[in-house]
Amino acid sequence: MTTVSTPAGWPVTEEAARAVQDGLRTRVVLDEPGPPPGTGHVTGVDVAYDDERDVVAAAAVVLYAATLDVVAESTAVGRISFPYVPGLLAFREIPTVLAALGALPCPPGLVVCDGYGLAHPRRFGLASHLGVLTGLPTIGVAKNPFTFRHDDPGTPRGSTSPLLAGDEEVGRALRTRDAVKPVFVSVGHRVSLDNGCAHTLALTPAYRLPETTRRADALCRRALREAAVL
Repeated sequence: MTTVSTPAGWPVTEEAARAVQDGLRTRVVLDEPGPPPGTGHVTGVDVAYDDERDVVAAAAVVLYAATLDVVAESTAVGRISFPYVPGLLAFREIPTVLAALGALPCPPGLVVCDGYGLAHPRRFGLASHLGVLTGLPTIGVAKNPFTFRHDDPGTPRGSTSPLLAGDEEVGRALRTRDAVKPVFVSVGHRVSLDNGCAHTLALTPAYRLPETTRRADALCRRALREAAVL
């Protein structure tokens, strides 16, 4: 487990964090398809918080995309690096997530975040932020649609409907299990939305949530329980 310090110069105010978002958002790449589903590595990242101790734990779990077998995993813990502000949650998570990714012994391939990419009020959620900082292809797969509207997808697995901000499609509601509540897929960086949905279906052979998310969630929760007070 890696212990993380808040980086020097990390934003401490909403104004400063929004300025960083504005600067990085222009670097998001939207015209690449991304790696083909079922090939190479795919990595899930997730975080867990202990607000009473002011501690956050992050996990990264690498799977073989073809088999969904675990290749490698790593964790990192640190102080919560930013207050809770809707729309700026990445600033609470990025330092430990980057440390967990950096501790992996192999390339992560596509990174799947438990959260949002373009489906974000400022079009720059965690998946986009992480993708720009690392250069890795990233997508966000969220449990809820945030503030955006959508029609209910068809009942069968694989059905989709646009996730809309006005007339703009910022993601898709995707049914990963027949007649089960959809997940919400959005582009992060260097992946198309069609490909992001295809990856999400490949990662959900048995459950609503991607195997990447399920495994990273369990690992970061365990790391948080085991973390000594920093």
